Amino acid sequence: MGSIQRLDKVIANMGYGSRKDVKKIIKSGAVEIDDIIVTDPKTKVDPEVQCIRVNGRQIDYKKNIYLMLNKPQGVITATEDKRLSTVLDLIDKEYLKYNPSPVGRLDKYTEGLLIITNDGMMNHNLTSPRKGIDKEYYAEVYGRVNIRDVEAFKEGIVLDDGYKTMPAELIILEESQVSKVIIKIKEGKFHQVKRMFQAIDKRVVYLKRLSIGNLRLDETLEPGDYRELTEEEIIGLKNLM
Repeated sequence: MGSIQRLDKVIANMGYGSRKDVKKIIKSGAVEIDDIIVTDPKTKVDPEVQCIRVNGRQIDYKKNIYLMLNKPQGVITATEDKRLSTVLDLIDKEYLKYNPSPVGRLDKYTEGLLIITNDGMMNHNLTSPRKGIDKEYYAEVYGRVNIRDVEAFKEGIVLDDGYKTMPAELIILEESQVSKVIIKIKEGKFHQVKRMFQAIDKRVVYLKRLSIGNLRLDETLEPGDYRELTEEEIIGLKNLM
């Protein structure tokens, strides 16, 4: 069995209006459960098992949604903002009716993997420092990154506010005036990667998140595009918890 819920709650959660609106719809006789018209909003229903129709249209019920977004530059990681575009502005209404939120943050000018879900437990666990889940980034850094920097990252970097980060892995892909590197961290402090390089007198000029735990960004997604996570990907993330 799935989760037993009130009929009006299920239909409201699927985007058919407020509880008040939905009660009117149900009382009008427009709702069927397993081909039987139901007019009591308090009726208990299992939406994962039973067939619910509104005005003859079957509800495709999902308790949770899980999206992978390739976040582009220029949008902020927030659910709403009066002045700036947010990551949720990129998402279709069919998903927004589930009231999803981004998992963690990427700043306005950082690109890459961002999970969007209404699964509060997953959101909490993936962002909890106690879980120590790896986040991998690709960065282009102004200044020559060298072996001393690699060792400094291993020890943990003292940020501008005095906080010392957990040990991090720094892999040099190309050492030049603008170095190319991979960074793996277990935390998600405010602007952490950029501040870590700032602490060693270097400046990040491009940053992209590649993975969270065992979930890697689908490189076929263009910036601003997204897709649902596969069942295998969802299970993989839940196994991290």
